Amino acid sequence: MLVKKIIEYRENNIVLEGCYFFDDSISKKRPAVLVAHDWSGRNNFAENKAEQLAKLGYLGFALDMFGKGKLGNTNEEKMELMKPLMDDRALLLKRMLAAFDTIKKINEVDVDRIAAIGFCFGGLCALDLARSGAELKGVVSFHGLLSPPPQKDKTISAKVLALHGNDDPMSASDAVLAFQREMTEAKADWQMHIYGNAVHAFTNPLANDPGFGLVYNTLADKRSWIAMKNFFEEIF
Repeated sequence: MLVKKIIEYRENNIVLEGCYFFDDSISKKRPAVLVAHDWSGRNNFAENKAEQLAKLGYLGFALDMFGKGKLGNTNEEKMELMKPLMDDRALLLKRMLAAFDTIKKINEVDVDRIAAIGFCFGGLCALDLARSGAELKGVVSFHGLLSPPPQKDKTISAKVLALHGNDDPMSASDAVLAFQREMTEAKADWQMHIYGNAVHAFTNPLANDPGFGLVYNTLADKRSWIAMKNFFEEIF
């Protein structure tokens, strides 16, 4: 049966609270996947994705980038939570590395088979973990922000899959081309799938703000999850 556990961990003096899911009928250690949330915080959407990963036989870990209990409800609150990490990408990376170090200590995890996925802001978080040179198998960005940090490694060992909406106003064509050049120059094993008629947040059924560029797309959601599953079958 599926088991859910809440876990507290720290980045410096900041208390973070994650939760993870796994199937306890699997006796051996299994691959693990970090799930980086969007600008709302570690919400039900992120937890549901971690639970879905557990149903696929992985350990899904919904991490926390903002601090225990911190969630944004309005766009203004969400921006206030996200902005300090966007302004300080070194701090953002420290939060990701804290989660990465924590997942490696969980008994059920095969420490040699860890990946990360992320949504919107979380997509950027997953990409920055790969950019750091962290020893993980791969990362998947769902409609993620694509801009690189000021400082990054020249090579990326993790395989990279970016799943992107063609009409995403938050990562337009120039950003896409710059990302592709960055990955190539970093000698990454990278893929990018671009979904037509899709904007930002295409995996979130609650996204319904066309003026802000946030709209759910059933087909892109389905296709991107299948692409992630195929990617994990390859890297794990």
